[in-house]
Amino acid sequence: MSTIHVDESIGSDETGKGTPEQPYQSLAFALYTHAEAKLLVRKDAAGTYEEPTQSALKKAKKGADGLEKKRKKAEELAEREAKEKEGERERREKLIEESKRIVLTEDESLAKAKKAKIGHLGSLRGQRVSVSGWVHRLRNQKDIIFIVLRDGTGYLQSVLSGKVAQTYAALTLTLESTVQLHGTLQAVPEGKTAPGGHELVVDYWKVLGGAPGGDEAFTNRLNEKSDPSILADLRHLVLRGEIASAVLKLRAALLSSFRDTLVSHDLLEVTPPCLVQTQVEGGATLFKLDYYGQPAYLTQSSQLYLETCLPSLGDVFCVQESFRAENSHTRRHLSEYTHLEAELAFITFDDLLTHIEAIICETVDRLLANPTTAALIKQLNPNFTAPARPFLRMSYVDAIKWLNEHGIQHEAEDADGNVILDEQGKPKMVDHAVGDDIAEAAERRMTDILGVPMFLYGFPAELKSFYMKRMPYGDGDVHLFTESCDLLMPGVGEIVGGSMRMTDQDELSAAYKKEGIDPTPYYWFTDQRKYGTCEHGGYGLGVERFLAWLANRYTVRECSLYPRWPSRATP
Repeated sequence: MSTIHVDESIGSDETGKGTPEQPYQSLAFALYTHAEAKLLVRKDAAGTYEEPTQSALKKAKKGADGLEKKRKKAEELAEREAKEKEGERERREKLIEESKRIVLTEDESLAKAKKAKIGHLGSLRGQRVSVSGWVHRLRNQKDIIFIVLRDGTGYLQSVLSGKVAQTYAALTLTLESTVQLHGTLQAVPEGKTAPGGHELVVDYWKVLGGAPGGDEAFTNRLNEKSDPSILADLRHLVLRGEIASAVLKLRAALLSSFRDTLVSHDLLEVTPPCLVQTQVEGGATLFKLDYYGQPAYLTQSSQLYLETCLPSLGDVFCVQESFRAENSHTRRHLSEYTHLEAELAFITFDDLLTHIEAIICETVDRLLANPTTAALIKQLNPNFTAPARPFLRMSYVDAIKWLNEHGIQHEAEDADGNVILDEQGKPKMVDHAVGDDIAEAAERRMTDILGVPMFLYGFPAELKSFYMKRMPYGDGDVHLFTESCDLLMPGVGEIVGGSMRMTDQDELSAAYKKEGIDPTPYYWFTDQRKYGTCEHGGYGLGVERFLAWLANRYTVRECSLYPRWPSRATP
């Protein structure tokens, strides 16, 4: 006879096995599952296992009888449900067979349906309309089928009843199938809600393109719990979701608003090339390719080309793809991103900062003033508020002091840039010093603590690009600073980088030499200092980063149609 152990304090009827190491918790359960076994019980882990008293066994017997009744009841319920399911299956099979004989035809006596997009139905209530789209949601309720239709301009609740809901196509309809619906557009009854405040009562419809069911059904391939790598592989299907599509709609509105704002400031849009033979930000981050036997690169920035436009076109901007070959897997880095860049002539550094601030704020104001885009922002980022002006301005030197005062350190590195480890094998953390490149983590932490948009300006020359104008002051010994700035946003970090540009030809030539850059391919850029130089500056804004801030997205990968990052160029 086997021996079963029960510990009323630490045992478990769910995971226990009746052993001393894994005892059951209740005597009733032990008796129910092992009626012929020898039972030993203890009150707590500190006690010893002993045989139960007669009164305890009597009480346990009642509990075991109750468990047996529950088991029988569960079996009866399962049997009844199985019969009901079988009956429902047989009923459905019969309905499907009967549905194959139903032929749906359009009633010619009805008014001709007006073809319309879902987003433009507001003025057509009470009329017969024709809409086409994808089945976004599908629900069967008795003999009525509810469809939420999606066509990219909006969502439409549609109701199929009677004969139109009894066809074979209706009974086998699947999510993401494309359909054409004809019917009367009616305002929803008082107390009910639907997208747009109306619904379509369908009198005729047809399937244009069916989507699979079963294992290949849309919800089986993609759902909220899908692994990020699967979501990346199925980005083309992710885009059909309400969040992803809302982000891309807001992105389109954002670019349009940026253009309107920039044009209102007398900037002209130009389209620079993506294939270049000069570097802007550093050779280590260039994608190199063979261009008819010559070396060429995917552009890192269109800035140099924008500068050449100033003498003839005045202030200019572009919205162009930029490419950075950085092996960065952070949530704010992409290998290909949309770069909004601008260049302005006859300005000061203060003018540049004021201009960037104005473009940001006026663009946001335009978006919030439009009911459609304001609704998208509300959907994606319910707590969003427009940034207050003026933005906080903090010099690089003051930022170093601030980080140290707040105990925000960075990883120590040796002369070769390798991280120094402490005795426990963890990165050694040290205070910041002037000359350090403020790391992304420290920069973001500072921004999040301050909680407001902030211009960080005046970086050391050795940290910035060769073309940036030097400040007329510095510490005179170790570091020379630049008229450069980063605009930092809470939750995202840097979204804009800008600077004044060198205006003196000799100074630029010296910068080429210091960086080891052959000036020959840059002759056209150098000529801007030769033929009528002027004080000028510009900036680049990462559209995906700005959108991540605006829409409160965790990663910039959500803010690109088909994001590219190291090892990811699919689909």
